Amino acid sequence: MLDTNVYISGIFFTGPPYQILEAWRNSRIQIVVSPDILDEYQRVGETLESQFPDIDLRAMFELLAFSAEVVPPEDLAEPVCIDPDDDKFLACALTSGARYVISGDKHLLRVSGYKGLKVLSPRRFVEDYL
Repeated sequence: MLDTNVYISGIFFTGPPYQILEAWRNSRIQIVVSPDILDEYQRVGETLESQFPDIDLRAMFELLAFSAEVVPPEDLAEPVCIDPDDDKFLACALTSGARYVISGDKHLLRVSGYKGLKVLSPRRFVEDYL
């Protein structure tokens, strides 16, 4: 489970987010998303495309739509993160049985351990698991 910043950073830059996407493209890991998360990825991608017209993200979004596991998440019983918009990542991970949420977001990192989910920074995930 990748938060939006990790996914988008992996497309635009090298470093741990890119390494995570490469591991996914090489079938070493599975990415899980929900429809809401796909929408957020798309919205952020479209904003970046308007700022950088030479970049075309369609291929990455098509690959994600066909290769990622898309799950309709169950709602959390109560808000978990300080930023309630971040709860969608936890809900998706829990519904899908994912073990990790990969994020640099301090609000998500603070709730690592919630219902057994590990929230790891991209660097930590790469160092520990790739």
